[in-house]
Amino acid sequence: MSWFRLLGIAVALAVDAFAVAVVAGLSLEVLTKRHLFRLSFHFGLFQAMMLTTGWLIGHALYSFVASVAHWVAFALLVLVGGNIIWQAFRSTSETRTAQDPTAGWQLVFLSFATSIDALAVGISLAMIGVSIAISASVVGLVAAVLTLLGMPLGNRATLLWGRRIEVFGGLMLIAIGFMSLWDHIKP
Repeated sequence: MSWFRLLGIAVALAVDAFAVAVVAGLSLEVLTKRHLFRLSFHFGLFQAMMLTTGWLIGHALYSFVASVAHWVAFALLVLVGGNIIWQAFRSTSETRTAQDPTAGWQLVFLSFATSIDALAVGISLAMIGVSIAISASVVGLVAAVLTLLGMPLGNRATLLWGRRIEVFGGLMLIAIGFMSLWDHIKP
């Protein structure tokens, strides 16, 4: 596979990570290097791991994985987006920092939700005989870099527009979930 094609796949897989990183940046009052590291590291790691897992699964479970991956991603994105909207309507500053999207289960859910498509892509790469080591490294690195770019963008938007932008961010995650689902179930 050409480098151009691999980079295109990596960027396509990382678009959700970028969008979620923007939303994560929206929900943090103060964005620290620790926040940036945790989210970018986990998003990059999950993208690479899911791609590798998909590659390892290969042909045997393709129809099963393809049929449920979009439902899992949809459910996780709607849950996290709904939680972000709910938190936006809670008025205290403590609530905002208590729901750090770069920590705990929310970090795991976001990492998994943004990388579920990589599982199916990994299966496809196995079917066409692509080497996984370089592919997983490139996909993980691109996801981490786009996450690093997205978080400060979202955080700056929060400073300008306040909590309204958090509601928008939650709605954006829910929309991404619905679009992912629609792409897989439309006739």
